[in-house]
Amino acid sequence: MTEEPSKARRGFAGLFIRSRGEAHATEAHVGGTRSIVPSATVTGSALIAVVAIMTFLAGITIGSVAAVRSMAADWSSDIARETTIQIKPGDGLDMSAALAQAVQVAQATSGVASARALDEKETAALLEPWLGSSLDIANLPVPRLVVIRLAPGAGADTLAALRTALAAQVPSASLDDHRRWSERLAATARTVVAIGLAVLALVGAATVLSVVFATRAAVDAARSIVEVLHFVGARDGFIAAEFQRHFLNVGLVGGLIGGGSAMALFFIGSTLPGWLGIGGSGDTLIGAVSLDARGYGGIVGISVLVALVTAITSRTTVYRTLRGIS
Repeated sequence: MTEEPSKARRGFAGLFIRSRGEAHATEAHVGGTRSIVPSATVTGSALIAVVAIMTFLAGITIGSVAAVRSMAADWSSDIARETTIQIKPGDGLDMSAALAQAVQVAQATSGVASARALDEKETAALLEPWLGSSLDIANLPVPRLVVIRLAPGAGADTLAALRTALAAQVPSASLDDHRRWSERLAATARTVVAIGLAVLALVGAATVLSVVFATRAAVDAARSIVEVLHFVGARDGFIAAEFQRHFLNVGLVGGLIGGGSAMALFFIGSTLPGWLGIGGSGDTLIGAVSLDARGYGGIVGISVLVALVTAITSRTTVYRTLRGIS
């Protein structure tokens, strides 16, 4: 009676040991020869296309945000360095004397690097899009401008001192420091960045969902193999690593295609107008649309991030699936 339980225990122990040995042998065989994930399937090809599209959209968003921020920074820098004095015509006003007096007041103000009055030709050129080319400024009551370049260290105190001096010596002059335009430009740049982040969040969510569904489909396609490996004692980490390796390759291929396409689009868009002789390097109403090294680096970074998200998402999905099998 005592020998039978002992034999049964030895039999179960032997079965367990053989199962574990088969599991380790199977892991070594699979890891050394081929993956348990089907390498060429319709789902895999479709996922590469989806990842490429998502990476392309993310790259376009990153590049657009970087370009807008760069243009906004350039505009803000130009606005901060330059301001104008406007002199409105009035009864009995000697415009030439008022312009000369305004230039003299500006040059005498601390923090002003240079000041000059726009002549009649420059003023006519500014009004040409609206009033035509044959414009006689001398016979029209047109305001005249004095362009002021501020020194690098100039601040709000310089503008305040200049405004006070103009009010005392040239009453018909008014100082425009472009602060309103600078604030609007900064608000627009912040809005574009917020929209870009929202688009990136949507693209990331769509990519994660696509990878989850593709991983589940791949697990279902190899379910018999996964169940056998799982029941004979193969580690969950080994099975998950196989899927992770497969989907990491998918993510890298898709990220390379999508990110490369986004960078090529920005490169062609910024250089093609110059090649065709139809304008500057991607000039638009708000400036030149082009990317610097940080912009291209952002696209490369988002491509790598999409590949990593693909791999991590697939590993997490496989772990959840294996818990369901258990």
